[in-house]
Amino acid sequence: MVRNYADRPVDRAIVDRALRNATRAPSAGFSQGWGFLVLDTPGDVRRWWQVTAEPGSLEAPDRWLRGMMRAPVVIVPCSSKAAYLDRYAEADKGWTDRDEARWPAPFWHMDAAMASLLILQTAVDEGLGACFFGIPVERVGAVREEFGIDPAHDPVGVITLGHRAEDAGAQGSPSRRPRKPVAEVVHRGHWR
Repeated sequence: MVRNYADRPVDRAIVDRALRNATRAPSAGFSQGWGFLVLDTPGDVRRWWQVTAEPGSLEAPDRWLRGMMRAPVVIVPCSSKAAYLDRYAEADKGWTDRDEARWPAPFWHMDAAMASLLILQTAVDEGLGACFFGIPVERVGAVREEFGIDPAHDPVGVITLGHRAEDAGAQGSPSRRPRKPVAEVVHRGHWR
């Protein structure tokens, strides 16, 4: 996850490739209940930070915000619960209603997250940097309004995309915490 970007544009063909790859992610019932808000003009990216940043922080941004604001592309992946509930109420799925209680987990969010991962992997393949992070809860309504996000879609996070700054080495938690060993997180045949 890159948090410091160079002040350079990203080739639109790369962004388009990342989005095409995202739409190849698995989705329950092939519901494809995702959508992507792409902000790739300086004006749109500036509006993003104006809507989501803490009041007053744009005048004197901290290190994180200063580095993130240089990303020339902001992508907001969204999920549509309605698309999944509608799809699974179709005859070939065997359910006759849209009862959310049948779902063991919110696959609409999970599938949008998998699509997001494909965007991140495309960035790596193209030699770019990217970062997935959350929208502050108190700003989701303002984001919806400012960018006209369809009411049937919910933002699941944000992806910044751009060229790494020269000093974009490890920052944050990964630079202070070791990665858990595989033996600690993989359980074969039984959890304990």
